[in-house]
Amino acid sequence: MNPILRNVVAVMAGVIAGGSANMGIIMLSGTLIPPPEGVNPADMESIKANLHLYQPIHFLMPWLAHAMGSFVGALVAAFIAVSHKMKFALGLGAWTMVGGVAACFMIPAPTWFVVADLALAYIPMAYLAGKLGGGK
Repeated sequence: MNPILRNVVAVMAGVIAGGSANMGIIMLSGTLIPPPEGVNPADMESIKANLHLYQPIHFLMPWLAHAMGSFVGALVAAFIAVSHKMKFALGLGAWTMVGGVAACFMIPAPTWFVVADLALAYIPMAYLAGKLGGGK
């Protein structure tokens, strides 16, 4: 396969794999850690109105979804890419971080979670995936 085409496929596959991992964990999260009583997690107004009921444990699964989405996407991109594996991995980490920044403005969360999420979930996990995927 043409190296440029393979690198394009690496990015596309990374975005799809990372998004799938993120969404899979989010879909499981309510089963593993139920939301507080009376909160409808599918309704943003319900979340905003009841944010005071959330405990730190309720933020574990969203953080894990963001971290694993970045990690899986970056790992897939690094494995498939012909060259510049770390750059592709970090690019995927940056892509998922853009989504994380957007989520910070759309989904209410405490400041400590936003800082931990943006600082620890995206680029560090992409870097780790890049290292594991053969990046320098």
